[in-house]
Amino acid sequence: MDDTLRRTVRIKLDVPRERRGDLHQTKTQFLHCANRTSEWAWRYDDDCITSKSRAEEALYDGLREETELTANLVQKGIRRAIAAVRAGVEKLTQGEKTSQPKFDSWSIVYDKRSATFNDDHATLSTPNGRVTAEYVLPPENQRENTPFGRYYESDNWNTSSATLQYDENEDTFYLHVTLKNPDYESDGPERQESESCDDLPENGVVLGVDLNVTGAFAVTSTGEFIGSADFLTHKREQYEQRRGCLHQTGTRSAHLTIQSIGSQFSEWSLDWLHNRANDLIEEADDADVDGIIFEDLTHIRGNIANGSKFQQWAYAKFVELVEYRVESTELFVDSVNPAYTSQRCSYCGCTHEDNRDDKQFECQSCGYEVNADYNAAKNIANRYCEYIHRGQKSRGGWATSQLALKSGMLNVNGEYTPSALRG
Repeated sequence: MDDTLRRTVRIKLDVPRERRGDLHQTKTQFLHCANRTSEWAWRYDDDCITSKSRAEEALYDGLREETELTANLVQKGIRRAIAAVRAGVEKLTQGEKTSQPKFDSWSIVYDKRSATFNDDHATLSTPNGRVTAEYVLPPENQRENTPFGRYYESDNWNTSSATLQYDENEDTFYLHVTLKNPDYESDGPERQESESCDDLPENGVVLGVDLNVTGAFAVTSTGEFIGSADFLTHKREQYEQRRGCLHQTGTRSAHLTIQSIGSQFSEWSLDWLHNRANDLIEEADDADVDGIIFEDLTHIRGNIANGSKFQQWAYAKFVELVEYRVESTELFVDSVNPAYTSQRCSYCGCTHEDNRDDKQFECQSCGYEVNADYNAAKNIANRYCEYIHRGQKSRGGWATSQLALKSGMLNVNGEYTPSALRG
């Protein structure tokens, strides 16, 4: 497993109007490669193909003929599908229900062979040649405390790949650039030779956040339940129902009304998400934490892959709003791989698929019972603490960290400090 520390920087792009169609065409052909691969590899239920080399050997030549993509983009489409099939197979082996992966969300995966990442622009491969897209950035003297300034412009971080996404509501392209820090490639003694943990601040406190499709929109490791995912979904369904009725009418007046209510709902959604982001920041301030830890957004999108594009947009936008809000504070935002955080007992560490039943968590080992989303939020924070304990440097620059709970702090060694005793 590649243990290199990664960061993702989201960059807004200014794409020339006359080249936007080229990117949309590329997306269509890229998703075609992914879906064709998924259809070929998903052989329910115990004969699925999870080998990238087998898939490329079987499909590469045909997909090159069916599309106008470069060789690298065809390979990326194949590998993206195989990764999703492998994740599906893992779910099946754990007794979870799943189905053949389908790809319809707007995205293209690039690397250094199909794109170039420059100081102020990127060039992206398409069937009609490279598209040059300028970065939309804050003034240079205001970038230092932004993710772009801290990571993209830093000599310590190397660009490895990027995912291009299109926000239909904003009519805007975004490039999610993944950067690696080569100083964190392993957990061995050769790591961090230039910086000892003894030279770092002693401690920091983080707040874990679990995002949900149903129930509370966000749940923190301090036991705060923020917003209602069900309410957000209900409002979206109301809008879709009204839009559908107007669409059936078919008149010009109905068309204009559809545009109007679409703008109103978009504004309402952004305002609702902005308020929930403020609620989370307030909780972080009340808990006196240094950082907010989410599960990696890739996993969130995977969890709702069969749900609406609106849900996927809402969770990505919420994290983006939180990241924007903390830029004017001393807080930071980071993420962890959330694998098994929903099945792991935050009290004793037992991981079992039967521990969780929808919103209820009951450990099969120690009997600990608690709300399942609250348990997952604690596990997310604890996993980040474990990363720091193993030697990875936190965004706050600490040698160790603790997770914030309802009534105190807990460190990675299981030592608990009640709120009243915290200095």
